[in-house]
Amino acid sequence: MDNNKRVFHVWERIEIVLESEKTYSNPYMDVDVWLDLVGPDFRKRVYGFWDGGNVFKIRITPVRTGKWTWISGSNQNDNGLNNKQGYFEAIEWSEEEKAENNCRRGFVRATSNGHALEYADGTPFFIVGDTWLAGATHRYRWYEDDIERPIGPEAGFKDYVRFRKKQGFNSVVMIAGFPAWANDEHPHRIILDDEEKTVLRDSWVHPVTRSGKDMHNEGGRPFLFPGKVPGYENVFPDVHRINPEYFKYLDKRMDYLNEQGFVPFLEVARRDGTPCWKKYYDWPNVYVRYIQYIFSRYQAHNCILSPIHFDWWFGSVPVEEYNACANMVLDKYGPPPFGNLLSANSNPSTLVNFEHDGPQKWLTLHLIGNKREHMHYWYLTEMFHSKPTRPVFNGEPYYAGYFNLGELYKYGAEGGTELDNLYCRSGMYGGFLSGAFGGHMYGAEGIWGADIEEGSRYKMWDAFKWESAAQLKHLRTFAMTYGKRYQELIPNAELVVPNKAGDPRGYIGWAFCAHTPERDLFLLYFEKDCPGAVEIRRLRKNSTYSVKWFDPREGKWFSDPSVDKVTSDEIGTVSIERIRPDLDWGMSLVLDDNQNL
Repeated sequence: MDNNKRVFHVWERIEIVLESEKTYSNPYMDVDVWLDLVGPDFRKRVYGFWDGGNVFKIRITPVRTGKWTWISGSNQNDNGLNNKQGYFEAIEWSEEEKAENNCRRGFVRATSNGHALEYADGTPFFIVGDTWLAGATHRYRWYEDDIERPIGPEAGFKDYVRFRKKQGFNSVVMIAGFPAWANDEHPHRIILDDEEKTVLRDSWVHPVTRSGKDMHNEGGRPFLFPGKVPGYENVFPDVHRINPEYFKYLDKRMDYLNEQGFVPFLEVARRDGTPCWKKYYDWPNVYVRYIQYIFSRYQAHNCILSPIHFDWWFGSVPVEEYNACANMVLDKYGPPPFGNLLSANSNPSTLVNFEHDGPQKWLTLHLIGNKREHMHYWYLTEMFHSKPTRPVFNGEPYYAGYFNLGELYKYGAEGGTELDNLYCRSGMYGGFLSGAFGGHMYGAEGIWGADIEEGSRYKMWDAFKWESAAQLKHLRTFAMTYGKRYQELIPNAELVVPNKAGDPRGYIGWAFCAHTPERDLFLLYFEKDCPGAVEIRRLRKNSTYSVKWFDPREGKWFSDPSVDKVTSDEIGTVSIERIRPDLDWGMSLVLDDNQNL
């Protein structure tokens, strides 16, 4: 924080820097530092983090206009950390400034009905995201300059952000410590077996190339070496000792995303690193500290935070232990003070893993993870109807180019083809109408693993150019055609008959539907090869609806003169002949008395 600056905007990130008088053997693990922050209708303890040497930082953001004051404290008898004071004034952004960057509208939160997302000022926020799990690493190069480089081998983090921004994206998912291991000289999967079965795995190897090289960033790796694993001291780090230099470069990436209007989804770690933590370190305290470190470091960024990327059970501690660790963080430090939503990539869903099998205190946003085909969109609907009500988004759908992996996966298509685009659209529109009104996180082979090496099926810069990603922005057009009314929708695929004509483990032949409580607006999506003649039920009885079709390839609505109106019968049913069943289409039905929607 500039000591001479006393006026900031609401939702502007402010950094309070303290310097300890004492030197600590392990300040990361041993020192808690905080501010007691007071502002308009706000009084909270806000925790900070160690940032190297004797430097500690607390990042804050004013959530309302007015006067704010703070006083520092710590769990140590240290005059450099305790009883420092300050104040500032928070003012509003102009409408023009908000239009330049939506992050100035405030942190993302749930809508009043709990089913969708909005900024703090009430502007709808619909996730249009991409899966950059290795986004914190050197594979997304950080250039200090702003020179624009073409999407290719020399492209950097800023170039990929600019490219996606032009395509209408507003989010990416990244893993903060991905990976922790120094496996550049160990490109193949490392598994040590004992009586507990798998106790160690490296934190990243691609399932095809088996490579985990070059995944550090410009500041090194997230933890220091040597570690404590016998025989692997220079491969597996000491997770009791953090490397702040690594996270300073993640800071730069997070800052840039917010500056470009992106709301990142940041997860602290991937599940396959943690068996090592549990066996050789002070589990669960060491993982609780790491969650708290990431949360406190990025609590003033407009982002969604997550305690774990739980994409699979193999090579992981039990999911209940992640849940317990997240609960311990909230018990000791409280929830994120400025309102960051909390979620987790979770296979099959956050509801299954964190709600069904024990109490949790932290989850505020639902998603499904690693369940691809249309038979799994049901998990989205289940979460939509669960209580307490939370927004839902599709966090890990079918990945473009995800196919021909033997027994690992055999239902996809060659990346960048029309068939691949079709499968991606099934995830987009089928997932949305199944209850994912929070949005959609796109994924692709080549991108999620940041593949750059010889032998990779797809290089990441080639996968970035696939048309399936460019078509994702049309989902937002489809969702928001009638303004905020998509936030009121109720998913119910059973209102379309037939709705399951294709293979359950696939992406063709099914239909999806959602409607408003008043049943004056219906949105539908028909996958390719869904039968041409369908029945739609539970419309208002003896009522006329206008019919419009949506082309998900071009993002355009149009009317078909042969069926621009339909009238329901005495039980609220209509029959409609689909246009061109050999293609997928969206559709809307709007009650004629409500054409001003």
